[in-house]
Amino acid sequence: MRVVTWNVWWRFGPWEKRRHAILAVLRELRPDVVGLQEVWATGDENLAQWLAGELGLHWAWAASDAPQRWQKRNGEPDVDFGNAVLSRWPIAGREVLRLPSNTRYEDGRLVLHTRLDVPGGPPVPFFTTHLTSDPDASAVRCAQVRELVGFVARHRGDGPHPPVITGDFNAWPDSDEIRLLGGLRTAPAVAGQVFLDAWEYADPSAPSATWDTANPYLSGFGPSVRIDYIHVGPPGPGGLGHVRSVRRAGFGPVDGVWPSDHAAVVADLVTAECPDRSRTPRM
Repeated sequence: MRVVTWNVWWRFGPWEKRRHAILAVLRELRPDVVGLQEVWATGDENLAQWLAGELGLHWAWAASDAPQRWQKRNGEPDVDFGNAVLSRWPIAGREVLRLPSNTRYEDGRLVLHTRLDVPGGPPVPFFTTHLTSDPDASAVRCAQVRELVGFVARHRGDGPHPPVITGDFNAWPDSDEIRLLGGLRTAPAVAGQVFLDAWEYADPSAPSATWDTANPYLSGFGPSVRIDYIHVGPPGPGGLGHVRSVRRAGFGPVDGVWPSDHAAVVADLVTAECPDRSRTPRM
């Protein structure tokens, strides 16, 4: 199962050209499931719906209930902001959790949960989120992670496939909020709920920064660091959900346009349905 997480930078920059670059990257990656953050939607159009239609995928969307901060930044008061999931398999269930807010303002951060109905295999409990971004807001992100993990615990189901959590956590790998997910370096956010950072399986020499100042959209915004993650629960029977490989993607121009201010993260997981990708045509 190929999993992608990607913050697609709402409607900032040359967004009309960028969405075609995002589509081109996803088409090349041929993902089975994608967690998207900073997805935009207007009254008659949704970026996730458009991508799903172009790629032949199912989709689910959750709009923030407090998009005003984003709308004011870009001068687009009628454009929504939220998270989305794209899936090769039918989406059998959907739940949304509003996360705790920064004390200085409401920014409407949330978690979107979907249950993916994998033919011939157990359902996959899949989550995507976007935590608050202020540099001094580690305490807020820790509170958000605790709510996230509790939400995962309530919605992971009793099937053998481990939960998959994707998102832009706006946190460095050694931060308190990320350590709360692992349970090895500190007590887990919820007893018994531990998740592996898929990047632990990456080639140590591979570039890891998903917020990378080599990206022209980030000129003057440093330092370069990994803030986007795929986390997976302990493997199920037969290694179900085990991380085979992981890397970043979407880092570089497509027809002269960089797709986003973030790089994507791509992980291949063991799944009950293991088609030969070289023989399976995809749109």
